[in-house]
Amino acid sequence: MTRFLICSFALVLLYPAGIDMYLVGLPRIAADLRASEAQLHIAFSVYLAGMATAMLFAGKVADQSGRKPVAIVGAIIYILASAICAQAQSGTPFLVGRFIQGVGAGCCYVVAFAILRDTLDDRRRAKVLSLLNGITCIVPVLAPVMGHLIMLKYPWQSLFYAMIGMGVAVCLLSVFILRESRPSGHSTSGEAHRGGESLINRFFLSRLAITTLSVSVILTFVNTSPVLLMEVMGFDRGGYATTMAMTAGVSMAVSFSTPFALSVFKPRTLMLTSQALFLAAGVVLTLAHTNAVTLLGLTLICAGFSVGFGVAMSQALGPFSLRAGVASSALGIAQVCGSSLWIWLAAVLGLDALNMLIGILIGCSIVSIMLIISVAPNRSATAHEEASRQPQS
Repeated sequence: MTRFLICSFALVLLYPAGIDMYLVGLPRIAADLRASEAQLHIAFSVYLAGMATAMLFAGKVADQSGRKPVAIVGAIIYILASAICAQAQSGTPFLVGRFIQGVGAGCCYVVAFAILRDTLDDRRRAKVLSLLNGITCIVPVLAPVMGHLIMLKYPWQSLFYAMIGMGVAVCLLSVFILRESRPSGHSTSGEAHRGGESLINRFFLSRLAITTLSVSVILTFVNTSPVLLMEVMGFDRGGYATTMAMTAGVSMAVSFSTPFALSVFKPRTLMLTSQALFLAAGVVLTLAHTNAVTLLGLTLICAGFSVGFGVAMSQALGPFSLRAGVASSALGIAQVCGSSLWIWLAAVLGLDALNMLIGILIGCSIVSIMLIISVAPNRSATAHEEASRQPQS
């Protein structure tokens, strides 16, 4: 079991590392490639577009051919794309490399969640996904620090060489440590549909909506935080970094505490708590007149996401033993596209950073609470999950 957890965590971590590690070198990259920083900020959207593109096919391939081949191919793509970025001489090849890098990260991301669905029951999976949230929260704090240390002695290309090293490590883990976890006697897609594993069902769609809205909240927070903290609240770069480190610390603490909470409280209780914290954050930010109160609202956002997201993801994957890869892909695509759609829509409507954040907090909490109350897990689906569990070594 340990091998599956280690490999799943490593596969997931390629995604945030690809976003956060290179940001510290952005000014130097822009200068060397003769591009503006604004142009290279597009690399974030390009990277997410690559992830969404990979998710269109990676889940289905993982269900048909196995988790291990997709993990290996995804890591190789990530390695090659990192090399393209490192060797880029202008902005266009750099952006192409970032798109392909997103494809590699997307393949690995989908497989990681499919592996956890294959190898863990619903309660243990919720605990592990909560721990995974905590570990993922470390990356936005550590990756820029690592990037800064690298750039003290080496050029910006070394940032992508470091990503190549991470990709190589994940590839080796996938080749030599990861075992195939796809259920034996795997059925065809049509048989899976007839067996009740259609993605078009009330429970899955409700959890897909909840997780998509939750990711929209956290990505809106990440996207608006520089404007909110430095322009609105008047923090300098040092204050901004300290505040983001603090919020990451809150996320880690809550994520690492959630597995213990799951031993005491029902998953539904934690999901409702998560949305209540989002609603409270929206109200606090609406009424805030001081920086201290605003910081309280931001802290509530991080706590709310950490306490509920892993539980909701676990429930979403629960009904799928034969189509875990496709279900993971659907969740990933919805989360990436849904959050991007909200950020784009808010920009079109002319919402400022604070109102953009308040809008998604209140909208997410109200819709999600209604879905949690009205759409409960299907007991037969839970029984099906337990029956489909394959013994793992």
